[in-house]
Parts: sequence; C-alpha cells; structure tokens
Amino acid sequence: MSASKGPGGGVSGTSGTGPGEPAGPPGRFADDLVGLDPDDPEARAFAAHLDRMEHVGPAAFTVEGQLAGVRDFADSANRADGTRRLAAIVLVALVLLGTGFVIFEVLEVVFGTAL
Repeated sequence: MSASKGPGGGVSGTSGTGPGEPAGPPGRFADDLVGLDPDDPEARAFAAHLDRMEHVGPAAFTVEGQLAGVRDFADSANRADGTRRLAAIVLVALVLLGTGFVIFEVLEVVFGTAL
C-alpha cells in the first residue's frame, strides 16, 4: 500500500488490499469515492465537502476558534449561489447594522453622562 499526501491534506493510499485487487481512488475518503471518476469536478467538490465536514479546528470558545468560524462562514457564503448568497449578505448586513446601533447607543450614553 503506497502512501502520499492527498488533496485534503491527509495521507492517501490505495483501497486495494492485495496484489490482485484493483487500486481504488486515492485520498482520505477512498471508501466514500469508490466508483467515482477522480478527475470529475463534482467528485472533487464532494471530497472537498467531506474534508470540510471532518475538519477539526480550534475550540469555538477561543479567539482562534471564533475567527475560524467567521472564515468558514465567509468561505461558504462565497461558494453559495442565488438565495443562499442573498441570505448571507442580509445576515451580514443585519449584524453590522446591529453592531453600529449598539456602538452609537454606547457612545451616546458615554458622551451624555460626561457633559
């Protein structure tokens, strides 16, 4: 069994266990991609999807985890089309609008009590 770096960053190998068995698709998800053309863009997108689903990142309660969550949201919003992209844009606009409102109210209270 040969091992090399796969497209998802994991160790890849062949799914054949013996010398008489045909080699399967290489990569971390060889069992999930059996029967699919490795050069097919949809199969590659499916492998990338599986990699994102099994990605282990920093804990969500750390700053790095929060930033990784924002990066994942931005990546998925950039991949989205149509209604999902519009929903992501509206969600970001509402978050920015709410943040601006809170900052304005805090500044109003701070400067209102200071004078």
